[in-house]
Amino acid sequence: MDLRVAAYAVVTDDDDRILLARWTEGRRVAWTMPGGGLEPGEDPEDAVRRELREETGYSVKVGELLGIHSRVIPAGRRVQKSDTALHTLRILYRAEVTGGRLRFEQDGSTDMAGWFSVAAAKELHRVKLVDIALRMAGIL
Repeated sequence: MDLRVAAYAVVTDDDDRILLARWTEGRRVAWTMPGGGLEPGEDPEDAVRRELREETGYSVKVGELLGIHSRVIPAGRRVQKSDTALHTLRILYRAEVTGGRLRFEQDGSTDMAGWFSVAAAKELHRVKLVDIALRMAGIL
């Protein structure tokens, strides 16, 4: 079984909008929480800061640990073809913007980022992680 550990952040602004990133892999496109996989030996808080900067252009202060979500994806349901199941551990934090400006990632796993009201986010084609993270944050 493969293992992927990733860190994500729930970031809101003064208008109670949520920061999301648009994930693209092959022909699959969906909105997700900004964040991503840890590099070998990387601290999860450092990873979420790095990923937010890469995907959105923002620098963030990492806050409260919201929780860890664990999921096993059977081999046949993985996005990338594999004969092995994937165990994902997603570490979720609250974070707040401390600098930077919104910009889109170049040549990465996301191609856009944006701020959405909760109502607008509910209408987006999104991965399940969005609802999981917003529930952990007490937003849904």
